[in-house]
Amino acid sequence: MKTNNKSLDYYLNLNYRIEIIEDKQEGGYTLHHPDLPGCITCSESIEEGLELIKDAKKCWLEACIEDEFPIPEPTSTDDYSGQFKIRIPKSLHRMLANYSKQEGVSMNQLCVHLLSKGVATINNH
Repeated sequence: MKTNNKSLDYYLNLNYRIEIIEDKQEGGYTLHHPDLPGCITCSESIEEGLELIKDAKKCWLEACIEDEFPIPEPTSTDDYSGQFKIRIPKSLHRMLANYSKQEGVSMNQLCVHLLSKGVATINNH
């Protein structure tokens, strides 16, 4: 069963996001495409890394096409509204409302702050 009906050139021309992570202990950088699991490279400089990630992307896509693995298209912030609903216990709702009132911020601002801190903690592990 063929899973990719688009050409290599089609995928190479898509604008996949690149994340660059500095290795502060060892030096150098790690670059990867979050939408392409396992498409990663390391380099001594960002400039070199940007060239290497192009090659890594091409090899990654070629392997998927050859093995008939599905290739995800790039995600975009346009794919997200910035809103979601969450149900929480009434006691937690009360605590958040009280804390946001004490801090003089909206509960929405408080929750965004707390979620951001939590996600930053997760990303640092």
